[in-house]
Amino acid sequence: MIELSTEAQSVLTRSYRLYLRVESWLGDELLADDVPVETGAEEVDRSLRVPERVTLTVPQLDRGVSWSPTTADHPLAANGQRLRVQLGVGLGVGRVEWIQRGWFVIQSSDADGDSVSVQAGGLLSLVDEARLVSPYQPTGTLLSTLRGLVEPALTVVADPALVDRAVPSGINYDEDRLSAVGELLDAWAADASVTADGYLHVAPMATSTTPVLALTDRRGGTVIKATGSSTREGAVNAVVARGTAADGTQVQGVAYDYTGPKALDGPFNPLPVPYFYSSPLLTTVAQASSAAQTVLARLKRGTGREFDVEMVPHPGLQDGDTVTVTTDDYVALACTVEGLRLPYTPASGPQRLTVRSLV
Repeated sequence: MIELSTEAQSVLTRSYRLYLRVESWLGDELLADDVPVETGAEEVDRSLRVPERVTLTVPQLDRGVSWSPTTADHPLAANGQRLRVQLGVGLGVGRVEWIQRGWFVIQSSDADGDSVSVQAGGLLSLVDEARLVSPYQPTGTLLSTLRGLVEPALTVVADPALVDRAVPSGINYDEDRLSAVGELLDAWAADASVTADGYLHVAPMATSTTPVLALTDRRGGTVIKATGSSTREGAVNAVVARGTAADGTQVQGVAYDYTGPKALDGPFNPLPVPYFYSSPLLTTVAQASSAAQTVLARLKRGTGREFDVEMVPHPGLQDGDTVTVTTDDYVALACTVEGLRLPYTPASGPQRLTVRSLV
């Protein structure tokens, strides 16, 4: 969760005013410090390659200024322009606490009638669209390889808890730059996310069990509904990770899922249902075992009990946050936010979350 003061958090428990400020930048140049927004929302889905998407509706003419992107350096043109989005919580007369939601790359802007529709994506879209022109052969460490794949589009900030190691010789990445990043993170037993300040933060894979917010059905405008869906498709209860040691022999690590309705040794299947993962970055059994645990944790994100939540907008909530859900059937069930829709304006409707239980 984006950090908020104690006063702002208390305001969010009752009716409050939400403010919006959108800036447009091209490189280091500020093109517009207050883009007028009629409606807007941010959508996040952790299952997507680029999780974040922002949609805005802007008046074509406002205070004598045209917001139709008719020039290459217009604030809403899609030539590298980035939007800096900030939300403000009204604390009282003349007092607003501002927090930054993030930086977003304009993907398209289309004028139609009296308005301009703007689509923007998270900063990982820069890495996603920049396919490798020639095969990339790293020679340093995991961290230097990651930096070589994403910088200068994104600056990498590594958690000190991550243990860096050398990349084996003969590694070769073809074309898909973002897939190479994903493979490297799995092999490193790491997870990465783009921060509100626009950095790629890399840390050991871990799911927090400390909730940042308690959600209760039919309290404070919150409505929680179980999705009522269940499937065997894509379900696994084991991950087998394989690599190659320096002497050419195969190394293997296995992680088993012992919790939840699809756990090993449970009624789901009397036999293991594995997912296989291989990477030349794995050269020891310990590395393979750690990677197997990481991949299993990532795959389990999509297997917990799913709930749809409708609530008063909370500008600090982020994907990956842990919350508790209380309904007629569950009491303080720990869940993670897997998707969200955060309205930027009152006309954009309520906030919606997709959360899944941790077990």
